[in-house]
Formats: sequence, structure tokens, C-alpha cells
Amino acid sequence: MSTALRNRVAIVGVGETDYSRDSGRSEMMLALQAITAALADAGIAPSEVDGLMTWRVDNTSEAEIAANLGVKDLAWFGDINQAGNVGAALVAHASAAIVAGLANVIVIYRGMNGRSGARYGRGEVTGRRGQGGSAFTEPFGLLTPQHGLAMTARRRMHEFGTTSRQFGHVAVSEREHALRNPRATFYGKPLTIEDHQESRLVVDPFHLYDCCLETDGGGALVLVSAKRARDLRQPPALIRAAAQAGYAKERAFVDTAAASLAPRFWAQAGVAPSEVDVAQIYDHFAPFVVFALEDYGFVERGEGGPFVEAGGIRWDGGTLPVNTSGGHLSEAYLQGMNQLIEGVRQVRGQSTAQVADCHLSFVDTGIGTGAILLERAS
Repeated sequence: MSTALRNRVAIVGVGETDYSRDSGRSEMMLALQAITAALADAGIAPSEVDGLMTWRVDNTSEAEIAANLGVKDLAWFGDINQAGNVGAALVAHASAAIVAGLANVIVIYRGMNGRSGARYGRGEVTGRRGQGGSAFTEPFGLLTPQHGLAMTARRRMHEFGTTSRQFGHVAVSEREHALRNPRATFYGKPLTIEDHQESRLVVDPFHLYDCCLETDGGGALVLVSAKRARDLRQPPALIRAAAQAGYAKERAFVDTAAASLAPRFWAQAGVAPSEVDVAQIYDHFAPFVVFALEDYGFVERGEGGPFVEAGGIRWDGGTLPVNTSGGHLSEAYLQGMNQLIEGVRQVRGQSTAQVADCHLSFVDTGIGTGAILLERAS
């Protein structure tokens, strides 16, 4: 496995807007505010940016951002398809471009009115209108992400005995982390396991508190070479590994994409999962935190539920704190961007739920469709 990217690129700036249910701003404005904050965090002028990348589903093009930001020469730009789960893949692509000399300062951004804009369930976003493979699933009622994912969750519950109450401990642990984070949507609002279990079912087995938030907001990352990073304002978060994976057709239904990504990801990183200090895991639905812990190799298959139930992912006392800012369940849903930002903050020592002596910070942005490992600069 190639180690050509290892620690040659760093994330040197992070920025975000407030998180809300009604931003009152365009998605372009949210993206620009986050980018401006990230560049200020890094101490880099907008005119130095020569690369922009975003999610395919972002509604603001790189050209529009460049024009409004004052970019002089946009040498590298692009997006990646697969809806909301491509954050780590964008980091991998941007890192490769910097190592190849195709750009020097690349900004990855996301701006979305996920609550006040188009939403599932109001007739605005419902399936893919029979396009592609959805022609074989939508006629049977699989119209939203949770419909299909609920089937995977139920199958794993059947095979490994994982319980809804164990999923609830993911939501409760993340809420405890959010109580320390003033940026979080649920800051100051505790959640008990009884609250989770008594909340309504959305799509069986997902209870209300198993489901991610709908959020308006923006976020951004600034990437440069590790050499350039030494002279900038913030401690750099070195990118030790970055990889992506598509959903292979031969993948077992019960597996997440992490099952195929994990072996080559850890080979690229040159470390074992047991060496990781903190993890941010894409939690569009709480059960998939449990499944990611198993499929990435942090615990054995079937042990994720008991591990979470015993407090293994809690910042206070857990052996692998997970989603220390509150994650998609209690901070905000920004399609993995807020997990990437929190992963950087952990290796900087700037989290509101800071893991002591954090050296390696893992971020998954799609349960195996992409992951990065960040390392504290020595």
C-alpha cells in the first residue's frame, strides 16, 4: 500500500458558521463565511487560494466561490459524487493534488440549508425518481436514506444480537459531549437512555434520537504542504492517511464499506486501530457508529454494541472517545464537515472535550466511503 501521502500535507485552517434551523442566508453566503473563517484561522489571504473542492450535492460551484472570494488563479477544482459522505475523499483528492504540485492552497467547503431548504418528507427530496438502481428499490418504498439503511441495521441486529438500547447509548454519549460544546445545537439539553427508548420510531429500528439533525450552516478546511504548514498560525494537523471506497456490488449486505476500506487504510497509515486516541464517525444514524467501530477493526464483530453500552465511546472514561463535539446527532449535520473540523481540533488540543495527549485522530465521513487519520505535528 502506497505511503506517498503520509504527512506531506496538513490541514492548517478550519472554519464554520453558526448552526441553526433557519440561517436566513444563502448557501453561498454560508460557504463564504466558513471559508473566510478558515483562512483567517490559518493566517492565509484569500488571494493565495488556488484550489477549491466541494460535495457534488453542494449548490454553490467552485467558480462562484472563486469569484466572490477573490481567487486570482483557480488551478485545481472539483467535486465528488455520492451525496453527503465524501468529506474524507475530498481530503484525499486535495492532498494528492498538493503532493503532485497541481495546487498550493486548497480549500474544501460545504454550505447547506439542510433545515430551512429542501428536506426529505415534504415532497421536495424523495428518492431519485427512479433513476439508475433506484428503479428497482423505489417502487417498493425505499425512498429515503433511512429506508435502506434500516434494513442493514436490522440484519446486523439479527446476526450479532445488537440492541436498540445499545444504539441509544451512542446518542446519549454524543449528547454528553455536546453539553460541553457551545456551538452544538443541543448544547445545554441532556438526553437519557430512557428518553431515547421512549422516543417515536422514524423507520424501524431508528428511533427519533438515532437520526441526525437537519441543519443550516457552513464549514471549511484549508490544506497546504506540510513544509508550508510549519510557518502558519495554527499547529498543523498532518494527514497521515486518506482513502476512499465505493460500494462494491459483491459486498455482503451486512457489511459497511469500511469492511473493504479498513485493511488498505490501516496499511497506508502504518498504525493499528488500537493506537488511535479519538475518533469522529459519520453518524447519520446512531447504529452505524456501532457498525463502523466493528468494520474498521476498533472492536471485533458483534462487540460494538456492548462496547458502546459500557461507555467505551465517552469522552469521560471511554477507551476511544467518539464524536467529541456532539456529532451529527447533537452538534449539527454538515455531511461530515463538522467531524473533520473536530478531528483537527483534537490534534491541536482545542476541543471542548479534549482527549489528553491526543496524537492520532481518526475521522470517518461515510462508514467506509472515506476516512482520514490526522497526526499531531511533533
